[in-house]
Amino acid sequence: MITASFDLALWTILFFIVGMIKPGWPLFFLKKPDRFLIVAITTVFVMITLTLWGEGSRQTKAEQAAKTTPQTVTPAPVPVPAPASETPKTK
Repeated sequence: MITASFDLALWTILFFIVGMIKPGWPLFFLKKPDRFLIVAITTVFVMITLTLWGEGSRQTKAEQAAKTTPQTVTPAPVPVPAPASETPKTK
């Protein structure tokens, strides 16, 4: 995931630079592209990139922690019923 976030970051930077110079190139399907739309799309791409990077680093840390700490199994306490003292006498 981390490599995907770096790839998306490079595409986001390229999209932003080209879009600021010539907004019609990345937004070729619009009749009247403007730079504000480029900034809005770039903001969304940056949020996606940072989310991918954060999740990737979290997964990497979890995998490293799983490798370094041995998995020890501790037995769970089993409830023991209370001993039956005297049985109540019925009349």
